[in-house]
Amino acid sequence: MKQHVGVADQLLAIEAELRKLDLWQSSPPPATALASCEPFCIDTLDFTQWIQFILLPRLKEMVETGTELPANSGIAPMAEQALGGMEGVDPLIERLWELDRLLTEGAGD
Repeated sequence: MKQHVGVADQLLAIEAELRKLDLWQSSPPPATALASCEPFCIDTLDFTQWIQFILLPRLKEMVETGTELPANSGIAPMAEQALGGMEGVDPLIERLWELDRLLTEGAGD
């Protein structure tokens, strides 16, 4: 359960960073864009949209229902690739590294 609390905190922090960077969208993309089968919906969403509309809702639901969380995560390296060079994204990427750590290390809890 401790892992769930830590993940919940990181999800809130990630949302806050997206808002600070003015990357938070007020309305979702079309349902067809969210239904992509490609990793990170790379063919239909930009990376920050994927975080907002796919990653955050799925993990929030898992936390709220007490469902077992993923045993590993590699979101931060993708963030570095997708957002690299963008001004002010370091805190967001740091939050994603922490989320990866919590998911990977917390798998044994």
